[in-house]
This record gives sequence, structure tokens and C-alpha cells, in this order.
Amino acid sequence: MTVKIFNFSRVLRTAVLTAGLAFIGTAAISALPAQAAQEINVNGGYAVHGYDPVAYFTEGKPVEGKDAFTATHDGASYKFASAEHRDMFVADPAKYAPQYGGFCAFGVAMAGRKFNGDPTQWTVKDGKLYLNVNATVQERFRENVPGYIRGADNNWPIIAEIPEATLSTNPPEGLTQGAQ
Repeated sequence: MTVKIFNFSRVLRTAVLTAGLAFIGTAAISALPAQAAQEINVNGGYAVHGYDPVAYFTEGKPVEGKDAFTATHDGASYKFASAEHRDMFVADPAKYAPQYGGFCAFGVAMAGRKFNGDPTQWTVKDGKLYLNVNATVQERFRENVPGYIRGADNNWPIIAEIPEATLSTNPPEGLTQGAQ
């Protein structure tokens, strides 16, 4: 009888250990998309609302991407207007991906918050793409682009991995406010 209890205990221990490892592995895998979702503004399943991030640089305007031309970077999917644009992005995603994960640059600078970046309210400054939440905010951002970029550059590393819901109720320390 003791042997049967010992065997049962070993089987139980093995089952619990296996289940625990499976849970940890699943949690680690599922944490990756959650982190990407916190760091990159994804709407309708795509970053930049499905607009082509390369077009801001090559055509000087927002252009909607096509389902036929997609790529994934940092856990987010992007659409492109052409295979050429997709290939340019894949070769150098840091060059074309919007700053602050595509969240509103002004919101990151002013409040350390992650407001939805509107792909039609954009600025390219010093070879980087910045989105803002609406035309009014875009106008204000353009009054002092370098200053707001400095403020957002300070705040982004602090808030990048924090969900917006947490930022709205419990802002972290070390944030600056506005143009720097």
C-alpha cells in the first residue's frame, strides 16, 4: 500500500509539475502580444490604422495599405500600398515605424498618455514619423515640434510597457509635461 501511495504521489507530482510548466510557458507566450499591444497602437488589426508607414516618406502623405502587402514588426502587423514599400519597411522598420508606437506624440509629451494616433494627423521631422490624435492637437504640436519631441522622448521609455488604463488612473513618476 505504501508503494501505491508513493507511486500515486510521484504521478501527481509529475502531473502538477507538467501543468505548472505548461502554464508558465503559455503565460510567457501570451505575454508577448499583450506587451506589443501596449507598446504599439493597433486598430482594426493593424498598426497605423492600416495606413502605409513608408508612404509618409516617399509620397509625403498618408496612403491606405492593401491586404496583399503586409509585414509584422515587434508583434504588430502593418499594411503597405505596394510590395516595394513593404520591402523597404522590412529592410529598416525603425526608419519607417511611427514614433511612440503610433500613439499621439503630443499626448505622450503633455500627459504621459497613450491616445490614439490618427494617421491623417502626422508630421515627419528629422526622418521620423509622428502621429497626433486630431487636427487641433496636431496644430498645437506643430507650434514646437522639437520641444514636444524632447518631452515625449523623456516620457515614452517610462510609459511604453504600461497599459493606458493604468496610466489614466495611476501615472508613473518621472514624467515631464509639455515641450522641453
